[in-house]
Amino acid sequence: METKDGIKKIVIIGGGFAGINLIQKLQHDKRFHITLVDKNNYNFFPPLIYQLATGFLETSSICYPFRKLLRGKKNVRFHMGELLRVDPATRTCYLNNGELSYDYLVFATGTETNYFGNENIRRNAIPMKTVNDALEMRNTLLKRLELACVINDPAERKKLLTIVIAGGGPTGVEISGMLAELRLYIARKDYPELQGHGGDIYLINGGDALLEPMSTKSQKHTYDSLRRLGVKIKLNTRVKDFVDDQVILSNGDPIDTKNLIWATGVTACTFEGIPAASLGVGRRMITDEYNEVTGVDYIYAIGDSSLQTHEEAFPKGHPQLAQVAMQQGKNLAKNFIAMANGRSLTPFRYTDKGSMAIIGRNDAVADIPRPKFHVSGFLAWALWLVIHLYSLINYRNKLKTMYNWTVAYLTMDQALRMIIKPINKPPDPKPAEPKPAETRPVVQV
Repeated sequence: METKDGIKKIVIIGGGFAGINLIQKLQHDKRFHITLVDKNNYNFFPPLIYQLATGFLETSSICYPFRKLLRGKKNVRFHMGELLRVDPATRTCYLNNGELSYDYLVFATGTETNYFGNENIRRNAIPMKTVNDALEMRNTLLKRLELACVINDPAERKKLLTIVIAGGGPTGVEISGMLAELRLYIARKDYPELQGHGGDIYLINGGDALLEPMSTKSQKHTYDSLRRLGVKIKLNTRVKDFVDDQVILSNGDPIDTKNLIWATGVTACTFEGIPAASLGVGRRMITDEYNEVTGVDYIYAIGDSSLQTHEEAFPKGHPQLAQVAMQQGKNLAKNFIAMANGRSLTPFRYTDKGSMAIIGRNDAVADIPRPKFHVSGFLAWALWLVIHLYSLINYRNKLKTMYNWTVAYLTMDQALRMIIKPINKPPDPKPAEPKPAETRPVVQV
């Protein structure tokens, strides 16, 4: 897209926390023309994706279309497409449906699921990364519940009802708590046929504690709370394989199940044109204190795509959290404005605002760094609700989410557990080849 002389063209790949915060700080500055590229036509809120997967929120509660979000912003455009490669020499992005030139290119692509090279897990496990993953997980678990209601083989029924969650971070903890509460409060009412036939919920973590980055108090409270909900926790244990309806653990123990939820391991997205020397641990792009990628010019990375090691407190890079992405997006916008004004740039400094995780109804944990204190139980749960509501992208999402949460809290139930799956239609038949001219019938008018 052509712009007037003097206007800098910024292409942003990815419309998550980092990309949207960058846009919001530049959207009224006419010295920049911004093109947002994303393979989806909507922004979504990853911290609540597990509630979509378990039927406590609907898709529109955590998603919002980019074109409506960017409506009326004259210097911002949206391009739905996937980046294939970049040519730093000509400053060109090659997409699956076109190409874009840029003055500045910003990677805000986040991460993708890492299966650590295990093909059995990749093929058979249920990932928890995207909206599509969440909807597929909801459909899969609901269909297996329905199948368990009609199957006669007790061993097969138990496989359908047993769930293994790999990963003891916030996602693994939150999905474990949600599934445990579904089993306690809802499944026994919706599925009376399964009374006395319930499977187990396992939470597997390779470390010696759940929520390892958080305080010891948070870790202990989380462990005890999940145990009370009936979750079987195995620490210092990894999922080694998943084959023939068996999850094989690193200690050799098998768990018979058809359901492995993969909530551990992520890796950054990589693209042709970015040299291998510019990639660090987890395939994240190595950036300087201003988020410019080392080894290439005019290319930046923010959020989960970026690996910065200039801060003493984070020698291995910043944690891949929403707050880091949001702060880096805002700081990069500040630096683009500074470059346009001919002023010096501001190095990125991460402000840790704390960590939290929800466990279940009226129960959560939170660690606040300044002033340093730990809170758990109802107060942490209320704080978690407020912060996540506030962080949603617009008032429509906030109101819909608050409504669904209120209904679920008051009724200890929710009516969003429908199996809705598009029919895989066969491809349209190819048009018949035209007959040669000499054999076509003559039509007289």
